Amino acid sequence: MKPVVKQIAELVHTTSSSLPPDAETAIRKALRRETRGSSARMVLDTILKNVVLARAAGTPVCQDTGTLTFFVDERLRRKAPRAAFNEAVAYASGQGWLRRNTIDAIGGGSIDSNVCPGSPVVHYVPAGDGEPCIRLIMKGGGSENMSRQFSLPDATLGAGRDLEGVRKCVLSAVQQAQGFGCAPGFLGVCIGGDRAGGFEEAKRQLLRALDDVNPDPRLARLEKRLLAEANSLGIGPMGLGGKTTLLAVKIGSRPRLPASFFVTVAYMCWAARRGVLRI
Repeated sequence: MKPVVKQIAELVHTTSSSLPPDAETAIRKALRRETRGSSARMVLDTILKNVVLARAAGTPVCQDTGTLTFFVDERLRRKAPRAAFNEAVAYASGQGWLRRNTIDAIGGGSIDSNVCPGSPVVHYVPAGDGEPCIRLIMKGGGSENMSRQFSLPDATLGAGRDLEGVRKCVLSAVQQAQGFGCAPGFLGVCIGGDRAGGFEEAKRQLLRALDDVNPDPRLARLEKRLLAEANSLGIGPMGLGGKTTLLAVKIGSRPRLPASFFVTVAYMCWAARRGVLRI
C-alpha cells in the first residue's frame, strides 16, 4: 500500500470514529443550556456518551457512515489521484471502519467495497493558503434527506431575491426537517450557483470551524440571526423539544445566472464528521 493510500485510509478511520473537538464542545454547551430532566438533555447526554465510546474503541460514531466527500487541493492531484481514494476507501471498508453503505440504485444490490463510479466523491479544488491538504466530510443519509434547495422568488414563502428571502428559505428548511435527520444539526448554505454547484458549496461550508467568523459581514450577521431564530422554534434534539435545534449555520455564495437564484441548504446531523489530512 502506497503511503498516501494509507494516510487517506487513516483519515477515513479517524473521521468515522472521532467527532471534531469543536462539534463535541458545541454539544456539551448545548447540554448545559437544556433543562434538567428534559428529553433534550437526555438525548444530548446519550449522544455525548456515544461520542466518547466510539473514540475510545475506534469504531464508527454512527452506524450510517455516510457519503464520503473529499475536497482535495489541486496541488495534490498527482500525489493523490482518484485511484488512491478508491483504494483507501476499499481498504477502510474491509477493516470495518465503514459500513457496507453503497447500494446499486437500479438493481438494489450492495457494493461492499463502497467503491464504484460516483463513490467516493472526490472534488479537486483551487489551492488555498498554507500547505496542501485533503478535507473529508462524511454525511449520513438521514441528514442528506433533510437537505433542501429553493428557487427565488418563492411565492409560497413570500421570499424575494434578497437576503431576507434567503433567511425565509433557511428557516423553512429547518421547519421541514423538524427532528428528522438527527437533530441538533449543522447547516451549510449556498446562495447562488447552479443546482449542482449549490450543493457542492453548501457542503463545503460544513467544513468550516464552528467558531470562525464569515469574512462577509452581511453573511456573518445572517448566520448569527438564523442560528438564534432556529433555536427559538422549540424543535429541539431529535424533535422532542428544547432549546437546541441547530448548532451552527455557515453561509457561502457562488455567482448565478440572471434567470436563476437558488438557495441551497445542506443539513448535517449532530455527527458532524469532518477531517483534514495535511500533506
